[in-house]
Amino acid sequence: MRFSAQSTALFFGLFYLFAFPVSSALAGLAEHQQAQLQVKKFQYKTALQKSQQAIGSQIGDYVLTDHRGHSLSLAELRGKPLVLSLIYTSCYHICPMTTRHLAKIVDKAHAALGSDSFNVAVLGFDAYNDTPQAMLQFARKTGIANSGWYLLSASPATIKALSRDLGFEYFPSPNGFDHVIQATVIDADGRVYRQVYGETFDTPLLVEPLKELVLGRPKSNQSVLSALVDKVHFFCTTYDPARDAYYFDYSLFIGMGIGAFVIISGIVVLVREIRHSRRSAGA
Repeated sequence: MRFSAQSTALFFGLFYLFAFPVSSALAGLAEHQQAQLQVKKFQYKTALQKSQQAIGSQIGDYVLTDHRGHSLSLAELRGKPLVLSLIYTSCYHICPMTTRHLAKIVDKAHAALGSDSFNVAVLGFDAYNDTPQAMLQFARKTGIANSGWYLLSASPATIKALSRDLGFEYFPSPNGFDHVIQATVIDADGRVYRQVYGETFDTPLLVEPLKELVLGRPKSNQSVLSALVDKVHFFCTTYDPARDAYYFDYSLFIGMGIGAFVIISGIVVLVREIRHSRRSAGA
């Protein structure tokens, strides 16, 4: 059977018309299935367990990059506690909201413990996109650009290793990344001390571990008087749920003063009675 040029062209035209949408649909289905598999990789319960298991782990001395493009070793941040939050800058809602809330709690912690008592850093874990410029833009958008926080970027290999130390898991998803929303409290020696979770969280969840690290633990080369002052500050710094703020509670000193006055008064009265009894017996 012979086909004319017109018949051949018509045949291939019909083939292209029907085959191309099918192939496109199959390709789209494959991409969707791949995305679904990626989403299934992230299990919140498992990720949370790994995050908790990281508590007590030593953080490696990784070299990161700040928003000016300068290298910064994590060892340079030791000597005082560090709050480290992991975000990705292309996140348009959750990460900015989480960072704004974290900033409010950090301000309360600084007010209670001192503005220079601990460091705060935000690290972009999307290594290919979270450049120093992107981190600075994210900081400006969330209002932390002038707060003294460290805005950090890192290479893919460094992000992978540091995430493992922190117990932080993340996976690509159709909407960006699936990950546990966490801020990690690291002690002065570079060990994971506490994990704080959630887009928003209660103030004591972050401030209490910082309070323990800043005031509750003795520091190297600290004088006895300074250690005593820290202990007093530790026990007298109290959280007020009504104001959602920490304050120094003087009532402990008032109670101690009243107690001391009662004891001394009792001793004075007792001594007078003894002297009076002796005089009466001598007479």
